Amino acid sequence: MNRRSSAARAMPLHDLHPEPADLHSEVVSGLRAERKTLPCKYFYDAEGSRLFDRICELDEYYPTRTEVGILNDRADEIADAIGPQPMVIELGSGSSTKTHGLLRALDRPVGYLPVDISREHLTDAAERIASEFPDLPVWPVCADFNEAIELPDHGMDEGQPLIFFPGSTIGNFGEVAREELLRRMSDLCETKGGQLLIGIDLVKDVEILENAYDDADGVTAAFNLNLLHRINRELDSNFQPELFEHRALFEPEASRIEMHLVSQVDQTVEIEGETFEFESGEDICTEHSYKFTIDDFSERAGAAGWSTEQSWTDPEDLFAILLLRTQ
Repeated sequence: MNRRSSAARAMPLHDLHPEPADLHSEVVSGLRAERKTLPCKYFYDAEGSRLFDRICELDEYYPTRTEVGILNDRADEIADAIGPQPMVIELGSGSSTKTHGLLRALDRPVGYLPVDISREHLTDAAERIASEFPDLPVWPVCADFNEAIELPDHGMDEGQPLIFFPGSTIGNFGEVAREELLRRMSDLCETKGGQLLIGIDLVKDVEILENAYDDADGVTAAFNLNLLHRINRELDSNFQPELFEHRALFEPEASRIEMHLVSQVDQTVEIEGETFEFESGEDICTEHSYKFTIDDFSERAGAAGWSTEQSWTDPEDLFAILLLRTQ
């Protein structure tokens, strides 16, 4: 048994003890705002995650299958552009489902460092990667990538850092938060130089965009409304989800899809003794999903310390994967 095989199986968890999210304070703060909001990060309880898996299988929802298609079809080109012996750092790694194909394509990766706030999800995914790649050191890091983090030294003196950020997750961040996140990514690579392989959803026909977030089977509507069920369950509130309607629309000036829950009647909701008034037609914004052009995203990433080296798209130009390098 060589040293790397042992390290890959041991997988010591580097726990930065991220503060647990405060559902109550974030929900109350959002509903007290002049324009009511709820944080999209709370979509993903067990039922929300199950519904999102169904969304990814819908004909209307192109992002997941299109990005996976690009990663599979252009794997050799992507690996050649990255170069040999990268240290792969995946932020918000989740189940790491898109990582397996990337690791298979790369030339002698020196390690895989998944970062996620969920300890259980993180360790399960890291074990699956280690099982498939027994000679690859895997060092899971429990941390919130929305904050500045210090990565462990394991393997960081080998190879060049490659941050992997698929899924167009960057599209859930507004302009200021997006630049801050890209700067933190650059900081992770600062002493060594490094690369960023990132997925972005492209601007396209409005009907395609809106159908992707408001499918004919109502799965995305159920996903959105499940947020109210979660709040009821965890905060002892009395939302009546049947009195809200899912709505998704593209805002061209902001270049983003907005998801809303729209009250169908005048109503009062109580959350742990606090009351919130809704007028008929009043909405709660639950998600922004920004859409980009490659040139626009590259320009904005440049302001955060990145230069675009190469990009790959699908035949219909629905989605893009970009390779950037620290300046």
